[in-house]
Amino acid sequence: MDLKNIGLNAEYHILVTGGAGFIGSNLCETLLENGNKVTCLDNFATGKRENITHLQGNSRFTLIEGDIRNLEDCKKACLGVDYILHQAALGSVPRSIKDPITSNEVNVSGFLNMLVAARDAKVKRFVYAASSSTYGDSVGLPKVEEVIGKPLSPYAITKYVNELYAEIFSKTYGLETIGLRYFNVFGRKQDPNGAYAAVIPKFVMQLMEHKSPLINGDGSYSRDFTYIDNVLQMNLRAIVSTNPEAINTVYNVAYGDRTNLNELVSLLKKYLAEFDPKIAEVEISYGPNRQGDVPHSLASIDKAKNLLGYNPQFNIEKGLKEAIQWYWSNLK
Repeated sequence: MDLKNIGLNAEYHILVTGGAGFIGSNLCETLLENGNKVTCLDNFATGKRENITHLQGNSRFTLIEGDIRNLEDCKKACLGVDYILHQAALGSVPRSIKDPITSNEVNVSGFLNMLVAARDAKVKRFVYAASSSTYGDSVGLPKVEEVIGKPLSPYAITKYVNELYAEIFSKTYGLETIGLRYFNVFGRKQDPNGAYAAVIPKFVMQLMEHKSPLINGDGSYSRDFTYIDNVLQMNLRAIVSTNPEAINTVYNVAYGDRTNLNELVSLLKKYLAEFDPKIAEVEISYGPNRQGDVPHSLASIDKAKNLLGYNPQFNIEKGLKEAIQWYWSNLK
């Protein structure tokens, strides 16, 4: 993905925490393609070695196998770094409900360790993965950055606490921070396996195997599904921005449109049937709503457009076509 048109021309040294994960590995790849030096910090709890194997022969890529819960690992990873893209976290609302302690240790204590290490290393800017879950029980649509509700899960609490800590570090220590509230990101390298797999790769995998995807609820719940390349663009715009008004705040990272689960499955079946016509005949199953889920999610992306020049290129249809091509080629 060529992102030089947004100003990422210099050979920066950028730390990507969680760099072997879905979003992190795509960031590492893109940064290297654009001439930057990249350090990846990952403990491989959820990240996958195969996501970065092809990068390890690159002289500008360094892997540090470590844990953000260990302050010394964080300090080691921050040495000589210009910018940090902090992606490391334990995702998933259901996982946090089952095990809130570990989610808090990684997402809050680990986050604080990274802020301290970034401050001490005098990095130029700390860009971090926030979450749309922060909107909680706020019912207004579209979601606007300055209006949030009460969190609905331990995971949502941890991501909101991240924003509070980032704000304090900006005000107290002068560390530049930008939070990116991701909305249902999907795309290449997203893991379809495991109990906490995201809905799109999980459904794709099931349909490829002619198994019935299980929709939680009646399929009317909707999400602002956001293709990975939109997310990459936003991260890199957050690094290069020289607009003082754009720093020390949070942004929605989305396309700015919503798709309900019934519509999503219809699109998946349509695009997958181009590879295997039998997929069009697979039945869909329905179950109870999932605890902690919000009914609808739709982002306003006006702030990101106005302050960072964000211009998402992939709507749900274009993103799904690319993602399915990747899944079919790599997982079939």
